[in-house]
Amino acid sequence: MTFSGQDLSCIRGERVVFQNLSFSISSGDALILRGPNGSGKSTLLRLAAGLLKPAIGSLSWQGDEAASDDYHDKIHYVGHLDAVKAAFTVQENLAFWCAFEGSPTVEADCAAALDRLGLSHIADVPGRYLSAGQRRRLNIARIAATAKPLWLLDEPSVSLDDASVARLVDLIADHRRSGGMVMVATHIDLALEGADTLHLASAQAEQAA
Repeated sequence: MTFSGQDLSCIRGERVVFQNLSFSISSGDALILRGPNGSGKSTLLRLAAGLLKPAIGSLSWQGDEAASDDYHDKIHYVGHLDAVKAAFTVQENLAFWCAFEGSPTVEADCAAALDRLGLSHIADVPGRYLSAGQRRRLNIARIAATAKPLWLLDEPSVSLDDASVARLVDLIADHRRSGGMVMVATHIDLALEGADTLHLASAQAEQAA
């Protein structure tokens, strides 16, 4: 499976965020987005998630232009904001998302994801009492709970301690080994073996191996 962008340009207001940007990512690949603040890393991820439309260019799966159904069926997106309902417990928050994604085994999927992210011991704690790191891990647990081929991660390590970053790296590695793909914007050096890097700067970008 391959997901790609061809000759993408994005304009926000009257500012060109980036232009003539192309990338391609296939099963088992990871693509790290690098660049200074304002270079378009988050914007590119939102384009890939179908939350924004490019001014020019296209996104495609296997060479076919991406359709609206592709974004729900094939993509997990984790942005800057943690989608945690304050009144719901950790378990209830994750169960909501598993049900939304159509999981036929919500309870089992939730239990496995909570264990994977080290959250099982606080499953009954309401979201309002979680630390920033716990909220972030709960948000990441959403992608661990239900399978989709492409993960789009925007600064996923924010608020995570070293042990939690290691869990995240292991989770990404397992996803890639199963044929999954990852695009990740990050300011830290995540140990993603064999990952390519897309450097964004000003309104230009280029892909480097």
